[in-house]
Amino acid sequence: KLFKNTIGARKLELLQEEEFKDMFPDCDIGAMPPFGNLYDMKVLVAESLAEEEEIAFNAGCHTELIKMAYKDYESLVKPKVMKFSFK
Repeated sequence: KLFKNTIGARKLELLQEEEFKDMFPDCDIGAMPPFGNLYDMKVLVAESLAEEEEIAFNAGCHTELIKMAYKDYESLVKPKVMKFSFK
């Protein structure tokens, strides 16, 4: 409900990964990294995540992980930081 209100959506539903896997053709299902900008997608980041010093996420597969400073991620992706989650 918080996310729906934050983005101003009337209706919001979660898709199964199978439904959008073709948007990430070079990634394993369930291991899509948070670089939507590389796929012409807007990227939204929870305000609470933006407060972290480092972040870690799948590197497009289930066997590799990327860990980086949040400031570096923000510089590369330029996500829109929004309050839509709780710590």
